[in-house]
Amino acid sequence: MLVLLFSQDSNFTKHTNLPDLPACFQLSVLPWAPCIFLWLTSPFYILYLKMNNRGYIMMSILNRIKTVLGLILWIVCWTDLFSSFHEMSQNQFKPPVYFVTPLVLGMTMLLATFLIQYERLKGVQSSGVLFIFWTISVLFAIVPFRSKIMNASQNDRLRFTTFYIYFGLTLLQLILSCFNEKPPHFSSVVTDPNVCPETTAGFISKMTFWWFTSMAIKGYKSPLENKDLWSLNKQDSSELVVPNLLNEWEMEKSKAQRKAGPGTEPNHVSVSPEEEEVLLSKRKEARQPSFLRALLRAFGPYFLIGSAFKLLQDLITFVNPQLLRMLINFTKQSQAPLWWGYSLAFLMFGASLLQTLILHQHFQYCFVTGMRLRTGIIGAIYRKSLVITNEAKRSSTVGEVVNLMSVDAQRFMDLTTFLNMLWSAPLQIVLALFFLWQNLGASVLAGVAVMVLLIPFNAFIAMKTRTYQVEQMKYKDERIKQMNEILNGIKVLKLYAWETSFQEKILQIRQKELNVLRKTAYLSALSTMAWISAPFLVALTTFAVFVTVREENVLDAEKAFVSLSLFNILRFPLNMLPQVISSIVQASVSLKRIQDFLSHDELDPESVDRRNNTSEYAVSVVNGKFSWAKQDQAILDNINVMVPQGSLLAVVGHVGCGKTSLVCALLGEMEKLEGQISIRGSVAYVPQQAWIQNATVRDNILFGRPYVEQKYRCVLEACALTPDLEVLPGGDQTEIGEKGINLSGGQRQRVSLARALYSEADVYLLDDPLSAVDAHVAKHIFDNVIGPEGALKGKTRILVTHGISFLPQVDNILVMVDGRVSEMGSYQDLLKQNGAFAEFLRNYSLEDIIEDDEIIDLLLDEEEEEFPDDALSNHTDMVDNEPVVNEARRQFMRQMSIMSNDPENPKKMSRRRRCSERKHPESPTEKKELKVEKLIQAETTETGRVKLKVYWEYAKAVGPLLSLFICFLYGCQSATSIGANFWLSEWTNDALQNGTQHRASTRVGVYAALGLSQGVLVMFSSFTLALGKIQAARKLHQTLLDNKFHTPQSFFDTTPIGRIINRFSKDIYVIDEVLPSTVLMFLGTFFASVSTMIVIIFSTPIFALVIVPLMLLYCCVQRFYVATSRQLKRLESVSRSPIYSHFSETITGTSVIRAYGRNTAFVLLSDMKVDENQKSYYPGIVSNRWLGVRIEFIGNCIVLFAALFAVIGKEKLSPGLVGLSVSYALQVTMSLNWMVRMTSDLESNIVAVERVKEYSETVTEAPWIVKDKQPPPDWPPKGNVEFIDYSVRYREGLDLVLRNISLEVKGGEKIGIVGRTGAGKSSMTLCLFRLLEAADGEIVIDEVKISEIGLHDLRSKLTIIPQEPVLFSGTLRMNLDPFEKYSDEEVWKVLELSHLKKFVSNQASKLELECSEGGENLSVGQRQLVCLARALLRKTRILVLDEATAAVDLETDNLIQSTIRTQFEDCTVFTIAHRLNTIMDYTRVLVLDKGKIAEFDTPANLLAQKGIFYGMAKDAGLV
Repeated sequence: MLVLLFSQDSNFTKHTNLPDLPACFQLSVLPWAPCIFLWLTSPFYILYLKMNNRGYIMMSILNRIKTVLGLILWIVCWTDLFSSFHEMSQNQFKPPVYFVTPLVLGMTMLLATFLIQYERLKGVQSSGVLFIFWTISVLFAIVPFRSKIMNASQNDRLRFTTFYIYFGLTLLQLILSCFNEKPPHFSSVVTDPNVCPETTAGFISKMTFWWFTSMAIKGYKSPLENKDLWSLNKQDSSELVVPNLLNEWEMEKSKAQRKAGPGTEPNHVSVSPEEEEVLLSKRKEARQPSFLRALLRAFGPYFLIGSAFKLLQDLITFVNPQLLRMLINFTKQSQAPLWWGYSLAFLMFGASLLQTLILHQHFQYCFVTGMRLRTGIIGAIYRKSLVITNEAKRSSTVGEVVNLMSVDAQRFMDLTTFLNMLWSAPLQIVLALFFLWQNLGASVLAGVAVMVLLIPFNAFIAMKTRTYQVEQMKYKDERIKQMNEILNGIKVLKLYAWETSFQEKILQIRQKELNVLRKTAYLSALSTMAWISAPFLVALTTFAVFVTVREENVLDAEKAFVSLSLFNILRFPLNMLPQVISSIVQASVSLKRIQDFLSHDELDPESVDRRNNTSEYAVSVVNGKFSWAKQDQAILDNINVMVPQGSLLAVVGHVGCGKTSLVCALLGEMEKLEGQISIRGSVAYVPQQAWIQNATVRDNILFGRPYVEQKYRCVLEACALTPDLEVLPGGDQTEIGEKGINLSGGQRQRVSLARALYSEADVYLLDDPLSAVDAHVAKHIFDNVIGPEGALKGKTRILVTHGISFLPQVDNILVMVDGRVSEMGSYQDLLKQNGAFAEFLRNYSLEDIIEDDEIIDLLLDEEEEEFPDDALSNHTDMVDNEPVVNEARRQFMRQMSIMSNDPENPKKMSRRRRCSERKHPESPTEKKELKVEKLIQAETTETGRVKLKVYWEYAKAVGPLLSLFICFLYGCQSATSIGANFWLSEWTNDALQNGTQHRASTRVGVYAALGLSQGVLVMFSSFTLALGKIQAARKLHQTLLDNKFHTPQSFFDTTPIGRIINRFSKDIYVIDEVLPSTVLMFLGTFFASVSTMIVIIFSTPIFALVIVPLMLLYCCVQRFYVATSRQLKRLESVSRSPIYSHFSETITGTSVIRAYGRNTAFVLLSDMKVDENQKSYYPGIVSNRWLGVRIEFIGNCIVLFAALFAVIGKEKLSPGLVGLSVSYALQVTMSLNWMVRMTSDLESNIVAVERVKEYSETVTEAPWIVKDKQPPPDWPPKGNVEFIDYSVRYREGLDLVLRNISLEVKGGEKIGIVGRTGAGKSSMTLCLFRLLEAADGEIVIDEVKISEIGLHDLRSKLTIIPQEPVLFSGTLRMNLDPFEKYSDEEVWKVLELSHLKKFVSNQASKLELECSEGGENLSVGQRQLVCLARALLRKTRILVLDEATAAVDLETDNLIQSTIRTQFEDCTVFTIAHRLNTIMDYTRVLVLDKGKIAEFDTPANLLAQKGIFYGMAKDAGLV
């Protein structure tokens, strides 16, 4: 019908300057279209509203008006209907249309009115469906509106009036539907102070993301902060998303189990183990629940809405090329009416606009799905990690699980944005080929062939790039690992003057890394060339084939430019497909890993019976048999323990006999193979390795319990924490670092104990809580907390201990031997039995106990008056207040039990030791200042715009000339591209002149030459950019590294290592890889946008007028966006790390969390952190959508004006130029959009240069070698050392640590240095090495002032054996002699002297023995001996020995002492002594007090003087 109408009336419609549509069409199709739309959508819409009820909205004035208008509209429509009936009764015959249309319209108006009310009841504030309905109605009523005025004379009055009433009312309805209703009752909007405006935004606002504008403006005015962010939408929050996913997963699991069937449980009696294995494996195959299905069920429906949008967008994409064809046709016809051209231009604009809005809705849905996926996956993994068995924990380390959260969840998130491309790309390709075929016929196949051939080329490049990336990651990891070690041991490197050797090592790795980077860069240059020249090559082959195949084929503008725009559409899906497929492959790997983790076995909550059974025993184990994993052999066997209510049971036994395992079994952490356990009431647990959260001290102690002042104070007193809190900078509000890094081991243990005490549980499981504290603190704690008179009396306590002195005071003792209970009874009974226990006591000789007690009494008498803060020094210096043997043995046991307790983490031990290494003895006042200052030195983050200077820095690093050259090349490349397209437009104009093409070969040849030269230039510019980027990367890294090796020690003391490492890893990575590609994209898009403008202005000069306002608008949007999104990115990355750090903290403390029953609280905490992160991520997504819609609107305006001006100047323009300018305009949106993104990326990435620069310009220490002051090679010949009125401070602005020290030491003397904590003993040695520079005064060694010579010259002539043995990963040989100065014989000789020869020669690789990071594969004693070997190998005249406090057992200590006495007989030796017995035979002893010399004489004279030294000796029991 329509076709008929149009053909007979085409003169009436198209070929006239006053077009109009036929009356029949106006009465039928136009009014019916909106009605059909509404009737089709409303069933689905009503269903949707039924499912999503948001609460009702009160009747408002707006709502009443809408309803009334709807009813009036219905009356108006039916007035028409009744008038038609009336006319029929008057025998005036009317066609059926006059009855049908008003009837349909009236019904539809009733439906619309019903919807208005229904939406109000379901809480919809602004209706999209009705808005679209009213819009269509108004648009379709415009035509009759005009024609009724034009033909006013012929119309009947009534219908004329009703129509205008109808039009007015619909227009009014449309305007009203732009306004919002009030929010529904009881909705979050009312209660939430910072609600997201999206929830209340209207339909238009949602489509254009207008609701985001407020944040964009706020972010532009001042940098955004956390408080400016909106709360997360309810439906995106963890509390809805995670349970939803978990429910689906549970269903999935139960289904899988049902499928596996009941019969698969193997019967334990009749089946042999082998068969059982087979059965088990079969069962495993049978029931693997699919996590993917759960994900699809949970998030699929929402995602599908996005897919629907994508489908629409794909179809609309192809409208514009068709319109372009009509436009070019229009310019060819001289007599075509102008209105046709204008309407085409506006149609193009409309289509582009619609496409923009729909595309961004699709993205919004996809990104939100991705966001929810991430929330759901993180939530699921976190909840799972709290309940998995130890066996499962072994199979996935903390790092791996954190990776599941960060990397794998992220992969899913990234995938959702592309996932629709899987079906959309093929669809687009098919449609594009269909239209191309219509356009050019079979020649298209030539072009397609080129595209297909490029796919393997790109795939090959991608494969190679991936292998290179893996290789580069390897080098990068190695470099960071080395760097980490170097920074951890920087002090040792400085003391030994080894920096150059290690710098070489780093630079070698860096060189390899850069080589790989260069290869990658060349490859990416090739792929850039392929990507940029692909559409051109395709067009070239297609056109060439098209022209040459048949004579009569003519390439005119219409064919050429329509094909070009179609080829441009094709380019995107073809390039995306391989990417999508590879990211699907990656995501499937991630899926498998997540699924495996979520399918791990869980701990059986029923294994410990917690019901309050009323027996007199609080804890009972009957015939218990336990192992760590189901298939391991039992660790504990035949355990029978009964602990009466309120008694104190001590568990003792040798190392590794299962004491800790027993405690774990009671907590239900082990697999119960047989027997039963019951515990009455709640449990508090103090683990052997104190688990401290990254929170304040108070939060650690309260652990979620309410704060009660009185009780809290008592707990602090009992756990001896009060003096410690006085020293901490913020008291109990001090933030404790991760893993309790700023507390000493003893303090951590006491905080852990305080937590247990505060929890007021019924049963206390204390796993060796006294091992980490000093003897007198241990006594205090035992008396005040654990013992018979302590705070816990009357509670049931199980105490694992090595401290013998407490055993007489406990109720019962249980002795463990090899995983069995060997005997149990009171102290007296066990002594009488003379069994394992008596043996145990004999090992720890009885004198120890007596001496122990005496010392403790002494201490308690003296110390408390003198200085109470000694309770907290983590190694009390005056004496070793525990007998040495006991200390050594305890140390050994602690080490062993750590190994048995924590199979994965051998680093913990070294971590704890590192803490003590950091605490240089300083006086308490200084400690305070230091701490406070450290807390202030937060990392500086730049806000606001990046300075131009930074860009200049990067350009300088690339090379200023090279930078200019690169820009020039890009300019040339754009020029050739424009040239090629202009040539094409000229070529198409040939067709107009003579209808044939006689110069085809020339045309093709020149076109090809121009296009190919563009490709070559692209490659060339990418290559030069690659060269430049490598150069910049090398330069920036080199200066950073140089500076860090020359930085004084004080910098490393005040700057966390992580911060420095971050510069070397993250920032250098950005400079290596991210920044160059951003620059490349930026230059590309910038020149593309500029060339578009040039082309359009060239073809229609009038366009220049429009450019200025558009550019202003563009700049404005860009400024708003960049400011806001940069800050949002920062906030997002700041809020991301707490998720992972909280998670890894939780994993290490699961047993504690479970014991106290705090699972749900921790889950909530994790959810809160995830939501906090998503809170800043969500506006980040929306900001991209907001930008996209606005920039694309500008692009669409460019299209509109290009088309309009082409229509206006149609007389002067050739079709070729019209095609050229409009097809360029159609591409510009993409470039504009990317350009803004790239600008903002460039800004956020260039910051890396700034940060690296900042650390490359820190203050450096004195030069390593001063040429004209070099001492003679045999210096120092005698080893005389003289301090002349010497003072020193740690850093500017701190107090002096040593004041006016003057003393003289002859060569060969042995000097012991003693003093209380913070007296300045370590500072003395640091001054000799000039790690601290003098505040005033001099040190002279053999007539040379050390302040004048180079640092390396000085440090290489002195030797130190440091307190903490630091080893680097590498061979043993490298650890002894990194510069390879000595022969193998010499090295073996020193190994023999340092008692390591036997150990080393037993190793397969001998001297090439690989030391792992920090020397973890050697025992602490062996590490200490390696340090001794280093000293022996250097054999200088002056030796400084910083005696190790706790790490060394007696035996090693004696070895070291005897070696030093024999080998360094003629050297000057300075020993900082903690054990006085080692220095009793030294020449002289120097006693320091508060930084001054208190006493300095031979040990005998000092004892006679009865001064400080005598007091210390008395404390140590040497007098």
